[in-house]
This record gives sequence, structure tokens and C-alpha cells, in this order.
Amino acid sequence: MRTAATVDGLLLVDKPAGVTSHDVVQAARRAFGESRIGHAGTLDPFATGLLVLLLGRATRLLPHLDGVPKEYEATIALGRETDTDDLLGATVREAAVPALSAIEAAIPSLTGHLEQVPPAYSAKRVAGRRAYDAARAGEAMELAPAAVHVHEWRDVRLDADRLHAVIACGGGTYIRALARDLGRLTGSAAHLEALRRTRSGPFDVRDAVTLDVLKAGGAVLRPALDALPTIPHVEVDADQAERILRGMIVERIDDAPAAALVDERSGALVAYAVADGEYWQPRVVMKKVG
Repeated sequence: MRTAATVDGLLLVDKPAGVTSHDVVQAARRAFGESRIGHAGTLDPFATGLLVLLLGRATRLLPHLDGVPKEYEATIALGRETDTDDLLGATVREAAVPALSAIEAAIPSLTGHLEQVPPAYSAKRVAGRRAYDAARAGEAMELAPAAVHVHEWRDVRLDADRLHAVIACGGGTYIRALARDLGRLTGSAAHLEALRRTRSGPFDVRDAVTLDVLKAGGAVLRPALDALPTIPHVEVDADQAERILRGMIVERIDDAPAAALVDERSGALVAYAVADGEYWQPRVVMKKVG
């Protein structure tokens, strides 16, 4: 088991199919001996790809992560809609496979700012009850549309009754629902057959470790600073670092609205801070390193 000094940081994992995101979090807890682990978005058990995990004190950085857009490689099966909007559900409707021209005409309606009705089998709550609990009990539940943003569909390719596409979208978007709605908009039916998350903001699945490597103890935790690559990294001296670690403001020497304040002695993240006039106001303070 690693020492406490090594458990504040970033971990990227390539989740395989057939396990839950919680299974991956549990594997990380065992591997690093750290109970405090947060994630920047889960994946359904059948889906694969990037999970962004923060450990220890770094979990407090989660609200400040740049995780948009998320990118997915999706395979949509055409001609059949399911009650779960994915390959695991029961068939509720069948129709002829649409032409590629009909698909291309429908995609703009599923791009941009959308009001998306979540899948019946989702974790959305209505009057305190999960939608999937009601669906499993055979009870109809009216789910309110949610505002989502789909940035783009690209590399769209039709192979018989399978549509392959890369979809970039904001958080909270259900790719399953996009598949369902694509089928309906084309006068057909569809469900999501396969899904792989390849990016989450600046984080790429190519930099992730596999679950097998994680379980075998071969994963290396990245510094907490690596979780904030898209904002300025501003070095602070020893005196400033001590002030920041006590939650005190320090003089601002950058015109950005937010910054990662870095100890010049160790290169370690001291705090995530926001601009407050001529000062940096610490919002998330890390422990002293170095």
C-alpha cells in the first residue's frame, strides 16, 4: 500500500465492458489505499473508455475540472428501438432501416442546444424515485426534458443497419437518447449498441491505464496539478505558499479569472484560486508538498 503522501492526484482508467464504474472506483481504492475517490462522469456497464478519477484531497477539484466536451465513439443499431434505448433492453418497436440521406437530414436536429428526454431506464429522479426503479416495476414515469448540448457528430458512416459516429457533447447528455431520437426522426427505430468514451475535455483515453494494470498494482497516480491543464499555472514562493495553505489571499500577477497556484520549490499544486481584484482567493487548498 502506498503512503498517504502519494494518494492525492489524478487517475485515468480505460474501463472495459461488463463492469460498472463503481467497480473501477473500488479497484482504485484497493490499489491506492484511499477511500476518497471522485469521478468526472460514469459509464454504463456495457460501455467502455475513459473514466477520470481524482483521489484524496484532489477530489475537491472535481467542480473545477474542464471536462467538456466529452467525446464518444458510438454504434447505433437501426431498425429496432428498445425500452432501455440500448442493446440490453427488450424490443418495443421495429421499422425499416432509414437511408443515409434521412440520417444526415436528421442529425442537425440532434446537434446544438437540445431539450432531451432522458431514457426511461436512467438515474433521473421524479418525486424522489429513480426512473429505472419505476421502469423495472412496469410503472410509467413522465421524465421532464433536460437541457443538453451536442457539439457535433462527425465521421458518420452507415454500414448496413449500423451507424457509426463520433459524438462530442456536454455533460449530462445521454447518447442512448440520441440514438433513440435519431431513429424516430428518420421515421425508423434505433438503439445504442456500443459506446466508447475517448475524451473528457483535455483528458484522452490513450493516456489511461487498463483495469487489469490497476488491479495488478501497476497504475501510477498523476499529480493533482495534472487535473487542471487548461488554466494558468502560476508559481508562488515559499512565503506565499504558506499564506495560501492557511487560506489567505496573495497578490495576483496574472489576469486570468482562475489559476492553479504552484509551489516553486516542489512544482506541486498548492491551491485552485480565483481572481478577487488584485489578489488570488484560494478556493481549494491542497496540503503542503515539498
